[in-house]
Amino acid sequence: MESGTDRVRFNVGGRIFETTATTLAGAGRQSMLGAVLDEDWNVRGAAAGEYFIDRNPACFAVLLDLLRTGELHLPPTIPEKLLCREALYYGLLDHVRAAKWSPLDGNRLQLARTVTGRAPGDGAAIRAGPDGGCCVAHGSMVHVYNWMLDELKPITLDYLRVNDAGYMDFDKIVVTASERPGRGDGGLGLFSSSTGELRHRFQVTHQNQFKSFTAGALTFDHAGRRIFASCKGRFNEYGIGVWDQVTGQQTDFFYELAGTGGDTVALGEADKLQWLEGNRCLMTATLFPKADHCFIGLLDFREKKVAWSWSDGGSIVPPDEKQVLAAVAMEEGGPCICVVNQYDDLGFLDLRGGAAGRSIRWNSRSRFMRGKMDGMDLCFPKLEVNDGQLFSSMNESISVFSGPEWVLTSRLSSSSGGSMSDISIAGDRLFALHSDENVFDVWETPPLPTM
Repeated sequence: MESGTDRVRFNVGGRIFETTATTLAGAGRQSMLGAVLDEDWNVRGAAAGEYFIDRNPACFAVLLDLLRTGELHLPPTIPEKLLCREALYYGLLDHVRAAKWSPLDGNRLQLARTVTGRAPGDGAAIRAGPDGGCCVAHGSMVHVYNWMLDELKPITLDYLRVNDAGYMDFDKIVVTASERPGRGDGGLGLFSSSTGELRHRFQVTHQNQFKSFTAGALTFDHAGRRIFASCKGRFNEYGIGVWDQVTGQQTDFFYELAGTGGDTVALGEADKLQWLEGNRCLMTATLFPKADHCFIGLLDFREKKVAWSWSDGGSIVPPDEKQVLAAVAMEEGGPCICVVNQYDDLGFLDLRGGAAGRSIRWNSRSRFMRGKMDGMDLCFPKLEVNDGQLFSSMNESISVFSGPEWVLTSRLSSSSGGSMSDISIAGDRLFALHSDENVFDVWETPPLPTM
């Protein structure tokens, strides 16, 4: 930086650039360019009044323009991968991502890309990563993609069936799998998202003995650094297991319990787990068609009790009537659990109420589906909630509901891939997995125009 001025001079790969400290401050002090403003910064060439950096000058020009204007203009002569490599070096990847898409808004989403996987057949689940990448569980493999949607080395489980997967952080993926009788395998494993290597295998102990088990639904309490997974084994390992994210050791286990009328609440068969930070409870849902009778409960691990629950046990539900197929908890506004049936009708369970909160308040949206289900390639609906908006997939489209009354405000659909079997939101992207040949869509919110 020139003495007494705001100007800063760089020599990048032999090309001279001049900018201001104000522009560099926008990079953030955690970035390389922002660190130039620190008094103890020392780099080759600084004594001569300029900072020498032996990197690609064309990419530096694009990144410097991004800091100046907030807009990303990439010339056709510069590959996007090259720019991202240079942005990583300077600590500006977040700036590049922010320029490419805005925080997720279901009413402004645009289809950015459709990705066709290499594995044949249907994918079981798709999970969004915190940095904008994703992974797809498929048979005994998990296919991993970075935020640029480049496929990385897959996670292979040696013929074990993958049931669920989730990002513990951007570089760590936890995978749940079914055990094979007599093999002593299955359970949970922690893998590197970049290399696919197994880093840790999570164990379940009963009476101080390690037990093999099948792990199903998965979720995280990132604030408390805990991992939750539904478990079932050949002995007493039926329920919800808890592991420490740092040590990898089992810290708790919530065993199955007797429900209404003496029936067992099948926690080990749970389809969906979701940690509720506000309630400090774990939502667990065992739903149709995995179970004849659905159960949704909030588990309080501090007191080892069910703090709230709903079940259709004891009631007779005709096949052509409403059956709960998916559930998601929403803590914003009035805390409630949203459910959806086979006709894309939304239902709400109030977590604050007493007996009245145990009945579903249905909000019929699309009864016309009753006459269109025969002969269609159907997938069970999925629910996601993000920043006050509710997303419900149904066959070939995703409905977006907004506002306190959950009004249908947008509908997303793709022209290829068939029915949607799963959706996931994280890293300001929505991913939709189709039933045909491991095809998934990537939805992004375009940046708002700058004045």
